[in-house]
Amino acid sequence: MTVIYMDNNATTKVAPEVLDAMLPFLGELYGNPSSMHTFGGQVERYIKNSREQIARLLGCDSSEIIFTSGGTESDNAAIKGVLSAVPEKRKIITTRVEHPAVLTTCRELEGQGFGLVELGVDKDGQISLDELKEEVDEDTAVVSIMYANNETGVIFPIDKIVEIVKAKGAVFHTDAVQAVGKIPLDLSKSNIDLLSLSGHKLHGPKGVGVLYVKKGTRISPFIIGGHQERNRRAGTENVAGIVALGKAAELAQKEIDQENTKVRKLRDKLEKAVLKTCTGAMLNGDEANRLPNTANISFEYIEGEAILLLLDQLGICASSGSACTSGSLEPSHVLRAMGVPFTAAHGSVRFSLSRYNTEKEVDFVIEKMPGIVNRLRELSPFVKS
Repeated sequence: MTVIYMDNNATTKVAPEVLDAMLPFLGELYGNPSSMHTFGGQVERYIKNSREQIARLLGCDSSEIIFTSGGTESDNAAIKGVLSAVPEKRKIITTRVEHPAVLTTCRELEGQGFGLVELGVDKDGQISLDELKEEVDEDTAVVSIMYANNETGVIFPIDKIVEIVKAKGAVFHTDAVQAVGKIPLDLSKSNIDLLSLSGHKLHGPKGVGVLYVKKGTRISPFIIGGHQERNRRAGTENVAGIVALGKAAELAQKEIDQENTKVRKLRDKLEKAVLKTCTGAMLNGDEANRLPNTANISFEYIEGEAILLLLDQLGICASSGSACTSGSLEPSHVLRAMGVPFTAAHGSVRFSLSRYNTEKEVDFVIEKMPGIVNRLRELSPFVKS
C-alpha cells in the first residue's frame, strides 16, 4: 500500500540530499572534532559550515547558533537559562496554546515558586496584545511565545510582541520549530533574544536542533562538563546530525518560495474541498495568518481518532494534534483554549503537508474524506437520523 504522508508537523521525511550529506560522518569521518590530531580536527570545519548554513537561513551571525538535541531541549535551555542568569526576576509569561515543551516546563517552574502567567487566545487562536501589555512588568524575566502553533498553524504577530516585551526589559524567547523553513525569517531585523528550532521539522534527522542566542543575551550554560558550543552546551557534538541540519537549512532556504506557493496551493485545495463536501466540518485557527502547509479541521459529533484510523487503513497519515500528546484521550489543549466546542474539539484532524506531497495525493484524500465522515456519522449516537 502506498503511503500518503500528511503529518509533517509531527516529523518530516529526511531529504535525500540531507541523508547523503550525513552518511560520511557515520562512516569514514568518525573523528572527534575536539581532538588535536588532524583526523579528528578536520571534522570541526564541517560543523562550522553547518553553523553558517543555518545562520544564513535565519539571518543571523553563526556565533549565535548553539547546537542542541532538538526543540524540546532548546526550549528548556532558553527558559531555564534566562531564569538562572537573572535570579532577581521571578516572573514568566507564556500562552495556553504552547507546545508541551514550553508549557510543561513553565508549569514545573511555577511549582518551584516562579510566577507564571498563561495568556489566553481568541477563537482564531490569537493572543491579546493589550493583555500582554498589562502582564509584562519589571519583574518579568522571560516571555516565551511560539512563532507558529503546531496544531493550527496560526502565526503570532511576533514583531509586535517583541516590541512590547523589550520595552519592559524582559527577555523574549520563541519556539519557532514549526515556522523555520516554512516562512521567511530574518533575525538581523528582529529583537528576538532566543529562538528554538528542530531538524526533523525541516527535512533533517531527529535528535538535532538549535537554540539561537542573540549576542548580549544573558543565559546560563545548560549542560556543563566541556568547552563545546561556547561553553554553553557541553558534550561531544552530534556531527552527523549537525551536518545534516546544515544541509537541510540550505535546502529550506532554496525551497522557501515553494513552501508558500506549491504547498500552500495544495493545502488550500484540500481544505476547501473537505469543508465543502464533509458535513459538520469547521476550520480551526486564523485563516489569514497561518503556516502555508497546515489545515486543522474539526468534524462535529465524531471522533478524530476514528477518522485517523480509517485514513490509516487507506495509507493516509494525518494526526489529531501534537505528536507529543497523541497518546492522550483528552481533547487538544489548543482547541480548548480557543473555545472550540467539546463536540468538535474531539473530532479534530490536522493535515500538514510538505514539498514532497503531490496533487494526486491531495485528490485521493479529497475523494475518500466524505465517505469516511458519512460512515462515522451514521454510527454516531449523537447525530439524529
